[in-house]
Amino acid sequence: MNCEKYRPTVILIMLNVAIYIAGVIIGGNILQTPNSVIVVWGQVNFLVFQGAVWQLFTSMFIHASIFHLAGNMIFLFIFGQKAESMFSLSEYLGIYMLGGLAGNVLSLAMGVAPGGVYFVSVGASGAIFALFGAYLIYDRRAVRQSIVGALMFAFFLFIINTGENVNILAHLGGLVLGLILGYWIASRRKPEQQISWEFKYRNTPF
Repeated sequence: MNCEKYRPTVILIMLNVAIYIAGVIIGGNILQTPNSVIVVWGQVNFLVFQGAVWQLFTSMFIHASIFHLAGNMIFLFIFGQKAESMFSLSEYLGIYMLGGLAGNVLSLAMGVAPGGVYFVSVGASGAIFALFGAYLIYDRRAVRQSIVGALMFAFFLFIINTGENVNILAHLGGLVLGLILGYWIASRRKPEQQISWEFKYRNTPF
């Protein structure tokens, strides 16, 4: 059932790093991605409305700086490893891609101010929040425990990850869809194994 043997987390990290390195080669600056790359492959809402719909997908693999990349990849490694043990490969990739897309669509819907002001967004954080939400709610729902604590923890992590230059809409969209998908998968799945505890008693002489 799980996708541990495929190691999609490692593959995604390698892909994100490789794309960042490509940007470094283009821009000649190891610390940040050049604007020329961000304008084409990042999410510029004004351009998406003009027809650059591919940016809703490609922006998930573009990072503004090496620090942005490092932070996201650390969280992807942590949460991705947990998700690998719970979901099949198709479920894992579906949660990641749909979660990232949900965050970007929410940013598109609410991120452009009147007058055509540009809103630019890059990064994998929406997709990562989706994985986090999915594994967290799945872990509680699969064992028929209350999901209230999981929801509180999920939104606590969301709140502490807000700040200047943080696309909270992408985080929120990814998190909410991840919670929904994790709950749905757990509700539909039947346990493959019944775990039973066997207690054995033995007489110990004193």
